[in-house]
Amino acid sequence: MKSVPIKRLGKQDRERKVLLGLVDYYIRTGKPVGSNTLKEAGFGDLSSATIRNYFANLEEEGYLLQSHSSGGRIPTHLAYRAYAHAHASSDKIGLASDSFADLKEVESREIAAFLQQAAEKLSQVTNCAVFLSAPRFDHDFIRDLKLVPLDAYRCLCILITDFGVIQTEVMHLPVKLSSFAIKRIECYFHWRLTNLGQPENLEPEEEAIGQSFYNELMLRYIVGYSNFIDEDLYRTGFSRLLVYPDFQDTSLLASGLSLFENAHSMRLLLKECKALDQLKFWIGDDLDAYASSSPSCSVLAIPYYINKKAVGAVGLLGPMRMPYQTLFQVLREFSENVSETLTRNIYKFKISFRQPETNMLYLQKEEHRLIGQSRLMLLEDKRETDNL
Repeated sequence: MKSVPIKRLGKQDRERKVLLGLVDYYIRTGKPVGSNTLKEAGFGDLSSATIRNYFANLEEEGYLLQSHSSGGRIPTHLAYRAYAHAHASSDKIGLASDSFADLKEVESREIAAFLQQAAEKLSQVTNCAVFLSAPRFDHDFIRDLKLVPLDAYRCLCILITDFGVIQTEVMHLPVKLSSFAIKRIECYFHWRLTNLGQPENLEPEEEAIGQSFYNELMLRYIVGYSNFIDEDLYRTGFSRLLVYPDFQDTSLLASGLSLFENAHSMRLLLKECKALDQLKFWIGDDLDAYASSSPSCSVLAIPYYINKKAVGAVGLLGPMRMPYQTLFQVLREFSENVSETLTRNIYKFKISFRQPETNMLYLQKEEHRLIGQSRLMLLEDKRETDNL
C-alpha cells in the first residue's frame, strides 16, 4: 500500500503520527527530539512550527516531557504505551526467521532442561531478563543425587530428575564428613536409585547418614511434586539489564529487579497473558499492581502451546526504552518454535502434563509405590538401628 502523505491526514492523525515518530527516533538514539530533528527524520511534509505545536499539545496531554525550555522532548510511559499498541499487531519481521532454529531441532525427554535452554536463548537474543512459566510434566523421577558440603554441619543436596529439573535442599550433618565420605554416600544414593553397584566400603555412620538423607529427600521431592499449586518458574538474564543506560540509576535498577525477583508477581503476569491467549505488555505504571514501588520498566509476554493449547507463557523485562516492534516479532518467533518442539517431544516420548490445582493431590500409581517404598525404608532403617 502507498503511504498517505502526512499533510493529507486529519490533525489528530498527524499528531499521533508525530508522536509515534518521536518515540521511534528516541528508542533508536536515546536523545531528546527537537522539531527540526524530527522534520529531517521523515516529517518533511510538516513545518517545524507545526511540529512544535503538536509537541506542545502532546506534552499537555502527558505524552512528552521537556527537560528545559529550549531542549528536545522525550516520551513518557503513556507515549511508549501508545507506540506499543500501534505495533502490537504488526507482522514486520525484526530479526532473521532462523533466530531460534536450533530450538526446533531439539529432541529430548528433558523437557524442563529444554525450556531453561530456550529461556536463556531468548535472553541472549533480546538482551533482556526472561521469565517463563511451565506446567508440571508427569512421571519425572530423581535420576541422581549430589552432595556439596557448605560448612562443618550443613551440606547442599542437589536433586537431578529425568526431565532435567534441578532442585536443591539444605541438610544438617550430625558429624563433619570428609570429601571421601561424601563420595561414598553419593555412591550409596546411586545404589538406592538404580539397585546397581552396592557400596562395600561404607562406614556404619556414613550408611546411617545416607539412609536418613535418602529417605528425607525422596519424601520431600514426592510431596512437592504431587502438590502442584503454582506454575514452575524459570528466570534468567538478570545481569543483562546492567548494560542499559536507563538502569544506570541504581534506584531505577532496584525497582525493576525487585519486580523480577518477585516470583508471585511474575506468575501473575504470565498467568494473565496465558488466560488472554495473546501477546500482552505492561509499561511503567501498568506494573504498579505487581510491585511494591512503581517500576520504571516494561514487561512483554506471550503464551506458548502444546498441541495448540496454551500451557505457559514467557515474559521479557527491560527498560521502557526498548524496540517494541522488533521484540514483539521475536516473541512470536520464540513461541512458535518452542511450541512446535514441545508438542513433538511430548508425543514422541509419551509425556503427560498438568496445570496447577489447589484442591487436588496428584498421586498416580508410580508415586504411591514410591511413597510406600519410602515408608518401608524408614521402618527397615529403624529396625536395623534398633538391632545395632
